[in-house]
Amino acid sequence: MSNKTRAVVALGGNALEDKSLPPTAESQLKVTERTARRLAALSAAGYELALVHGNGPQVGRILLASETAADVTPPMPFDVCSAMSQGYIGYQLQQQMRQALEDAGRQIPVVTVLTQVEVDGDDPAFRRPTKPIGPFYTELQAAQLSRERGWTMKEDAGRGWRRVVASPRPQRIVELETIRRLWDSTITVACGGGGIPVMRTREGELEGVSAVIDKDLAAECLAEGTDADVLLILTEVENVCLHYGTPEQQALHAVTPDELDGYAAQGHFAEGSMLPKVQAAVRFARSRPGRRAIITSLDRAVEAMAGQTGTVVQ
Repeated sequence: MSNKTRAVVALGGNALEDKSLPPTAESQLKVTERTARRLAALSAAGYELALVHGNGPQVGRILLASETAADVTPPMPFDVCSAMSQGYIGYQLQQQMRQALEDAGRQIPVVTVLTQVEVDGDDPAFRRPTKPIGPFYTELQAAQLSRERGWTMKEDAGRGWRRVVASPRPQRIVELETIRRLWDSTITVACGGGGIPVMRTREGELEGVSAVIDKDLAAECLAEGTDADVLLILTEVENVCLHYGTPEQQALHAVTPDELDGYAAQGHFAEGSMLPKVQAAVRFARSRPGRRAIITSLDRAVEAMAGQTGTVVQ
């Protein structure tokens, strides 16, 4: 096993989409190219990586397209839509990472593992949907979709209204042993979109369920399972902040898990946005002495790993 620092990197939505561009496969590829160059810089700095990405907008659009075309072709179940999003996002990341690594003079294979993540069928999240998927809507559009399609709609951190679905906690990564075997030779894209949610039947078999697992919590599960040193959560902001978006906004730098837990209990972090990132960071930092979690922006990833910026939980 290598002595290099092992990092599981959780990529936020800004790593895959630019909200100023139309949400097409071509525009996503363009953003993914920029992301791949940032990640290649991390690899060039000597870190061993595994990548986890979100899929909220993508799986929402796949599901919407499937439901809209229901009079032409049978709609795909939610777990299949999740698998489809893993496949095409992983393909783009593989392609762009390979080129970025070659440009940086590094010959490292990149592979996507279609990953199933087991959840508990009795998880209370199934009774209280919170995970945003798909595009943003106005309040008027949201009310109409709720009436016409029976969707649960929720305002998303001041950015508009989105459909929300159940987000159960990850319990076990089915393909974990495969990912562990690949680690020392390959950059693995795994648990895409939090993984394809599955649960055990009474007969002990796996079956897909209608849900989206939070990708940050899935990344934490992967980081523990692969014995990583760092969980690096990349989002749109350089630091976790208290009183975010107000004149009293205060950036957090080095914090303990207990301190961050306390801030979460005070309601500082938005559910479905910063809160799961904080929860994942706290859990990983507590999992073993010496482990650290970092929350920062994609553009400052290298500096954050070097301890120069970001919110470090240890």
